[in-house]
Amino acid sequence: MALREIKPGNRGFLYINAHPAGCAAVVDELWQRTPAPAAAADADGPVALVIGSSAGYGLAATVAALRTYGMRGLGIAFEAPETERRTASAGWYRTARTAALAGPDSDFAFLNADAFSTAAKEQALDHLAARYGKVDFLVYSVAAPRRTDPDTGEIHHSVIKPLGSAYRAKTLQFDGDDALVGALELEPATEAERDATVRVMGGDDWKLWIDALADRGLVRQGFHTVALSYVGSELTAPIYRAGTIGAAKQHLEDTARRLQRDLAPLGGQAHTVVAGAAVTQASTAIPSIALYTTLLRAVLGDDFQSTARQAAALWRQLTGAAPLQLDEEQRIRLDGWEMDEKVQAAVHERWTAATTGTLAELADTDWFRAEVGRLYGWHVPGTDYDSPAQTTVSWPAGG
Repeated sequence: MALREIKPGNRGFLYINAHPAGCAAVVDELWQRTPAPAAAADADGPVALVIGSSAGYGLAATVAALRTYGMRGLGIAFEAPETERRTASAGWYRTARTAALAGPDSDFAFLNADAFSTAAKEQALDHLAARYGKVDFLVYSVAAPRRTDPDTGEIHHSVIKPLGSAYRAKTLQFDGDDALVGALELEPATEAERDATVRVMGGDDWKLWIDALADRGLVRQGFHTVALSYVGSELTAPIYRAGTIGAAKQHLEDTARRLQRDLAPLGGQAHTVVAGAAVTQASTAIPSIALYTTLLRAVLGDDFQSTARQAAALWRQLTGAAPLQLDEEQRIRLDGWEMDEKVQAAVHERWTAATTGTLAELADTDWFRAEVGRLYGWHVPGTDYDSPAQTTVSWPAGG
């Protein structure tokens, strides 16, 4: 076991090191925000497979499955262990803490593997087949910069670019302790870049997982699968919903409709889930999203819904405790609090007025900066950052 003095080592929104105690405290907080179980867990209860279980909405969905429903199953994440130069990744520490909170009696394991790979699918399905027989739920929440096609071996790289024309918009930047409003211009993506982004972030891998489960006879009657997505404001649409990412999200939604037809004979369902805004490692990489989110937080204050609250709402719908909240595109909507007309009007007004000089009164940049740090276990109240930290943490047994 290693005690190490560690520092964030960050540049902007990126951090080199994660703090294990801080990451654990973040999961503790998420666990406490998640509704407690209404009844004791059933030893023969539902089985969930969560792909992308270590961060963002995938982590929140995993915690809710364990905390509220005592679900059995498997979480899959691709995380880096500790090295001589760096700590383990934040997701590594979050996964270890999630397993610890679930307790020694939990029948939920964690696999550290590249979910895009055929080997990961085979390993996961072998575990599920041997342990449970069939699966009730599959939650797909993967955000990655690249994907290797399992059939061709070709590596596809996603890009964040507009489509059709260049994009120039306001962005949030940090210069030391100062928050600034800058501007960024991006040239439009080529057709090849658009297609590559769809191959990485679209529905191809989601469908491969469902096909693999079906081929092995692991899909239970009434099976329900969802893939996490986002729509957002028209303010960010040129770089998000109308850009390369939006093309991938449209492919994800088209895939949901195909899967819905495929699963119909089993009484199964497939939907995309439109979640609300959140500060995640993926969202901080998208130009303008950071500024938009800080303005949204300033408008909503404590009414800004946490991932824990949204995950709880999702599971209520998936388990039948509440009806599905579907839009005209048959997507489950969790973002009503964000897309409320009055909320969006207030954010639009602040967006227009936002400059470096007005930012302090219009946006909650301190909250945003703290949220970014928390992604890596930093800026977490009650965490001792001055003393050496125990950085050697084992991946949960059985994963």
